Amino acid sequence: MKQVFIAVGVCLSCVCSAESFLITGARVADGTGAPLRSAAVRVDAGVIQAVGNLKPRAGEKVIRADGLVLAPGFIDTHNHSTDAFDQNPGADTQVSQGITTMLLGQDGSSPASIAGYLRKRRDQPAAVNFQIMAGQATIRQSVMGTDFRRPAKPEEIAQMQVLVERAMQEGAVGLSTGLEYEVGSYSTTEEVIALAKVASRYKGIYVSHVRDESDNAFDSFREVIRIGEEARLPVHISHIKLGSAGVLGKAPEAVRLIEAARAKGVDITADCYPYDAWSSTITVLVLNKHYDDRASVEKGLADVGGARNVTITSCKAHPDYEFRTLDEVAKSKGITAVEMFSQVVRDGGAGVVVKAMMDDDIRTFYQQPWVMVGSDGGIGMRHPRGAGTFPRVLGVYVRERHWLTLPEAIRKMTSLPASRLSLHDRGVIRPQAKADLVLFDPDKIIDRSTFPDPQKLSEGLRKVWVNGDLVWDEGRATGSYPGQALER
Repeated sequence: MKQVFIAVGVCLSCVCSAESFLITGARVADGTGAPLRSAAVRVDAGVIQAVGNLKPRAGEKVIRADGLVLAPGFIDTHNHSTDAFDQNPGADTQVSQGITTMLLGQDGSSPASIAGYLRKRRDQPAAVNFQIMAGQATIRQSVMGTDFRRPAKPEEIAQMQVLVERAMQEGAVGLSTGLEYEVGSYSTTEEVIALAKVASRYKGIYVSHVRDESDNAFDSFREVIRIGEEARLPVHISHIKLGSAGVLGKAPEAVRLIEAARAKGVDITADCYPYDAWSSTITVLVLNKHYDDRASVEKGLADVGGARNVTITSCKAHPDYEFRTLDEVAKSKGITAVEMFSQVVRDGGAGVVVKAMMDDDIRTFYQQPWVMVGSDGGIGMRHPRGAGTFPRVLGVYVRERHWLTLPEAIRKMTSLPASRLSLHDRGVIRPQAKADLVLFDPDKIIDRSTFPDPQKLSEGLRKVWVNGDLVWDEGRATGSYPGQALER
């Protein structure tokens, strides 16, 4: 079957990119993992025209980049900016870290109408390119309404399949799930396989926030593998992690499990963000959903090292709790952390950041050739990964800790995710590739966002081009919005 896409038009500001320009003096990281090399890069009409020993043409604009690295634009395989472009089409926290393309519709949540979303973005473009997925939880709730706390009936699954097919025809590039979250958590594996088979017919991808990233993480990884095998489509684990005491230090075992599946022919990859604290809703701490049961809550808090490791980042009912730990709030109220947890859930819940991961596990995952960089961030994210992920990898994991070489880190941000998302003309610096480009200082690039100040912009990014149009220039957004919806 042929997939139909609604293209997002190029805004008027993009016309300026039609003029040719030449970047000279840079060391080029071409995205393939090859060593850096000195070369000039010519861009014309939004496309890389030539790479090599090039001389300026008469009247051509020349950008001197001595001492800097030129790389393909970074592709974020897990981004939550779907609804944020209306308020911030310039996407400052995203382009300032080098992101030029993002995958939206994450964790099972997507716009109800993919076609409607794409029309809106055509009329109101942003600074970055994007792809979007069909969210399984959104589709599930549209069929089951509020009666979703059970397995779906066969006729309901059939209705969901129709909606997945419609989404794929309208331009979705795959199916996403958030099986740890409320709506998706009641889905059986068989239900997900039935929907993934529809995405497979349209050559889509299955991307999953797995059912459990804590004590049952290995069973969750096995579930993703099974879905890939039975639905016969590529599968991708969002922000792979081991996030509780029972599985800390077991990344090598997780790698062996996934490597075995890959050896059997399962097309499975993952992304990872460079922080030892995750961000989610407070309820995911108690997987059995017994939020008023003392023993269940005690276990959930103990699994992440206690309430002192749980920081409340958003709480509509109690904004004064924000950016304080659950332990601190409980002590200020004169109650136990367990009682505090249950009260917060009863009052509507909260967003939390939980420090519960090990650097050794993060390093092990990042050093796998099939693991790419993904932020799990986005515009307005109350976690430093929303503004700092890509510079942090380059500044901390490459320059300071030497976990990765610079060419390999760039590959994980560019050609690897481009290949995963079937973006054959992006993620590399070569003639006829799209001119999504990032120019940065390898000695200075670093994240500056923190948990108290998660919106603080990174340093060391000099220029960012999207489709040949300059969107970030020496510390500021340019106001150009050349972003497009991209096909698989």
